[in-house]
Amino acid sequence: MNVISEKLVTDAEVKGLLERRKKEMEELKYEQKNTLGVLKNFVKIDPKKAKELIAEMQKIEKLRERHIISIVNALPQDADDLRTVLQKEYSGLSKEEIDLILQTIKKIS
Repeated sequence: MNVISEKLVTDAEVKGLLERRKKEMEELKYEQKNTLGVLKNFVKIDPKKAKELIAEMQKIEKLRERHIISIVNALPQDADDLRTVLQKEYSGLSKEEIDLILQTIKKIS
């Protein structure tokens, strides 16, 4: 099997994809069922809002796509949570950028 392309997606998008696939098929494969079960318990945002949040986060120039996906998956509620999600990249953000990220999450989620 050859990989044609790769795309980072949020957990919410994966959940939506698996739910659609479940409706189309009678039964999901074992791994798909397990993944959907976990995502149902832990995903806090619907795919539409996740895309909206991604679009807003892309306006912050210092954030790369992988950072944005991690932020949308974790939905940090304060600076300490955000520091955990971004790890060493956190120190490159200004206080204003950190506040903007947290305000955007609160506004959309």
